[in-house]
Amino acid sequence: MDINAFMKQENEKPLDNLVVNGGFCGIFRKIACVGDSLSSGEFESMDNGVRGYHDYFEYSWGQFLARDAGCTVYNFSRGGMTAQEYCESFAKSMDFWNVEKRCQAYILALGVNDVSSILNNELKLGTVSDIDTNDYKNNAKTFAGHYGQIIQRYQEMQPKGKFFLMSMPKGLEIEENPERAKLYDDHAKLLYEIAKLLPNCYVLDLRKYGPFYDKKFKDTFFLGGHLNATGYRLTATMVESYIDFIIRSNPKDFTQIGFVGKPFYNDADKW
Repeated sequence: MDINAFMKQENEKPLDNLVVNGGFCGIFRKIACVGDSLSSGEFESMDNGVRGYHDYFEYSWGQFLARDAGCTVYNFSRGGMTAQEYCESFAKSMDFWNVEKRCQAYILALGVNDVSSILNNELKLGTVSDIDTNDYKNNAKTFAGHYGQIIQRYQEMQPKGKFFLMSMPKGLEIEENPERAKLYDDHAKLLYEIAKLLPNCYVLDLRKYGPFYDKKFKDTFFLGGHLNATGYRLTATMVESYIDFIIRSNPKDFTQIGFVGKPFYNDADKW
């Protein structure tokens, strides 16, 4: 057995090694996916010209991940979700701030609907200066402020939990819209800055390392404007593989994941 196969390789990129059975995602026993329709397994129907949107959580990439890795995954998501709505009403109404539902890892996949609000001048993207690291209640009412609040509130509940912040991939219709494409780029840049500001945060940069959603990709993995079953299955593989890469790249960050949420810690490194 070559143990080096389980370690980060020189010059390896996040999605070079596609894992099976969840890879090292299996070290997390509980994971929460905070997101919108693309985190909810939403399928788009069309019947006599009437379009419908249906969240089928069992087809979400989070539940594919759960079945792969043998862990519990919560869908803290809904079609159309924004960071602002999540903070102001949705999470509370769904009891997602309940400490009984706290997890070892949180995957945040918000931004698509927020960017639409920004384009409509209903919201500002904001910067990390909108996040008060001492009190999330003082965060500005921008995407950055709301997004930071989500992380901060879950960190308050689970101080040593791990947070994975997902950027939005590149797609043909997005890149053909310069204003939207720039906001997607700015969103990805903001995630890196938040990951530096707040502890235990890592970026899943699908915008940089994910596939390009061109016509061939959409013909294969989309149903209307949302993913189909194989698209959500593929997304799960990418998420699992990216997190596996992060764990292999930062092994010391994850050695005590088994103690997250428990009243114990191993301080042997201080001996």
